[in-house]
Amino acid sequence: MIALIQKVSRAKVSIEATPPIQSEIADGLLVLLGITHTDTQKDIDWLAPKIVNLRIFEDEQNKMNRSLKDINGEIMLVSQFTLHANTKKGNRPSFMQAAKPQYAQKLYENMKIALNKIIEKPIQTGEFGAMMQVSLQNEGPVTIIIDTEKYLR
Repeated sequence: MIALIQKVSRAKVSIEATPPIQSEIADGLLVLLGITHTDTQKDIDWLAPKIVNLRIFEDEQNKMNRSLKDINGEIMLVSQFTLHANTKKGNRPSFMQAAKPQYAQKLYENMKIALNKIIEKPIQTGEFGAMMQVSLQNEGPVTIIIDTEKYLR
């Protein structure tokens, strides 16, 4: 499971549907989540608290020393299978490492539930499998990539 985490002052997801769907957050984290076929609930159980407790928000001395929970921030969770792109051969990425949609969607929903339990507020999301427009204001900029493959296997 790969999480690309961005500290944001705002983030918004729009989905062209009838009616249009839109999610929005203010200060918090935009988490782009890539799920592979070997990911399990164990990855979620390890990764969800790691995301929420990352100390990447400034304290009174402008040091990154506060977590999302400390600032009472929000999370926007967006599924992004392209995080598992293999670009070794040729110029067209292969997405063979990305989990099949039915499997990935279940884990995506479980991650949403896990994050919600930790921060005790609704998690804003995109729509799994939809073409989305994501806009954000990255603060810092701070972008962190966590791949559970490196820590759990």
